[in-house]
Amino acid sequence: MLNDQELIKGCVKGERASQEALYSRYCRKMMVICQRYAKSTLEAEDILQEGFIKVFASIKTFRGEARLDTWITRIMINTALNNQRQKLYLLPMVDVADARLHESEDVSLAEFNIKELIAMIQSLPDGARVVFNLFAIEGYNHKEIATMLEISEGTSKSQYSRAKSLLKAKLENVSAYGKFGEAKI
Repeated sequence: MLNDQELIKGCVKGERASQEALYSRYCRKMMVICQRYAKSTLEAEDILQEGFIKVFASIKTFRGEARLDTWITRIMINTALNNQRQKLYLLPMVDVADARLHESEDVSLAEFNIKELIAMIQSLPDGARVVFNLFAIEGYNHKEIATMLEISEGTSKSQYSRAKSLLKAKLENVSAYGKFGEAKI
């Protein structure tokens, strides 16, 4: 099994086996990232494919200042954001001045599996989904998100609040009624 440095060298040389090995090593983790930003598995697969094309096209610029998986993750996020950027301009976003911000207790995630959580995130409206991923999962602050998405900081905050409220309601609904709306006994 080749280490990351050997894979990078092979990919820089255009070796197909190294590209396949790199893809195999990181595709599952990157697919989860793509699914969080996409509305469907098909859209996530498109983002993943486009992201890996960018990885292979720019691998020669990888300087090793971060771990390889961190670098690939950044490319996937940027690819997903580029994919979403046009959609975001078509949708109305509420600024923080118009939003009702609610602070409430958290809901336990222990009883949910990753597929259920990803499905809930995918069901969020586009703007709320993208901001939620960037803030809650990727760790960007609202000022950085505002710059990345070319929106106001207040809009970023309100979209995050909206995402939290919607997710909390979905989590409570599933907790109360179980999978597929069936009442728990």
